[in-house]
Amino acid sequence: MQGAADLARFIEVPYKRYRSDPFWVPPLRMDERVRLSPGKNPFFEHGQAAYFLAREGGRIVGRVAASIDKNHDSIHNERQVAFGFFEADSSEAAKALLDRAASWGREHGADVLRGPLSFTTNDECGLLIEGFEHVPAIMMPHNGPEYAAWIEAAGLVKAKDLYTFRAPIPEESPPVFRRIAASARRVPGIVTRPVEMKRFDEELSRVKSIYNEAWEKNWGFVPMTDGEIDHMAKQLKPAIVPELVRFVEVDGVPIGFGLIVPDINIALRHIGGRLLPFGIVRLLLTLPRIREGRLMALGVRSDWRRKGIGPLLVDELIRALNAKRYESVEIGWTLETNDDVNSLIAGVGGVRTGVYRIYERRLA
Repeated sequence: MQGAADLARFIEVPYKRYRSDPFWVPPLRMDERVRLSPGKNPFFEHGQAAYFLAREGGRIVGRVAASIDKNHDSIHNERQVAFGFFEADSSEAAKALLDRAASWGREHGADVLRGPLSFTTNDECGLLIEGFEHVPAIMMPHNGPEYAAWIEAAGLVKAKDLYTFRAPIPEESPPVFRRIAASARRVPGIVTRPVEMKRFDEELSRVKSIYNEAWEKNWGFVPMTDGEIDHMAKQLKPAIVPELVRFVEVDGVPIGFGLIVPDINIALRHIGGRLLPFGIVRLLLTLPRIREGRLMALGVRSDWRRKGIGPLLVDELIRALNAKRYESVEIGWTLETNDDVNSLIAGVGGVRTGVYRIYERRLA
């Protein structure tokens, strides 16, 4: 792929493929260009990528990005080439694209092909294999049901499944959660509070102090750099409802936080990926009326786990959701093997609505 024109064609592939799919949410084209551009996406401070288009008879029949990330490799002691931004019109196109991503990875020393990852587990990841009847929440992918068979035919096998859940907002937390939260609130010096938007940069530093430690043991985890956290926060800031971001602190030191964002896909699905000329008006009118959210993060510092801080955060967020009159929240993704968290979600009425699979293929 060469030049700006090919990048525009690369970006446009899913808009053409899914234009009649009622469950696909078109991302903003301007955001997609930022994601794919070195100098704009801080991923490229420690990673690199190549983009490939598949053509048949002059017609574009698929796309894929291949990327390597030195942060991932140093954490997991392996050489991974990730494939992402994957689309294909046929099994033959899918195989050609995945083989090309693998070949590019070999050229850069990779020993495993894994994905979909666009570009890491901190971004959109996984192939939807169950839950095609649901519109994905913010920052969750969507794809055709035929993709799983095509990827498997190309020699890839399951590495891990990721789950999403949907939960109605109860009037109050389950009794066991309330009891644990009440006990946690009696810890000396403990405080729970919402984010203060007037001190956003300072609040963001508190998130940084918790995030990487809270998730470091997760399968596939790659620590986010300060630049990546700043970049994501900048993108999410216009949609943040302060009451739905909760900190837990002890003597002023942050030990946990939870983040629910309004599901702005509800607005984005109707504007076709463009803010101009009328998309921005529809977006601004729809955002204040959204009453569905996505729980994007709920993390507790390792030295405070199993001390009731998780249920305390859940109780705080349920109170806040009720106060803002939210109707439901999507929770996830979570690892299929994370029994503690998945049981916690079931305990608040969560029903699994999506399964996303990450595939891999060892490279000779």
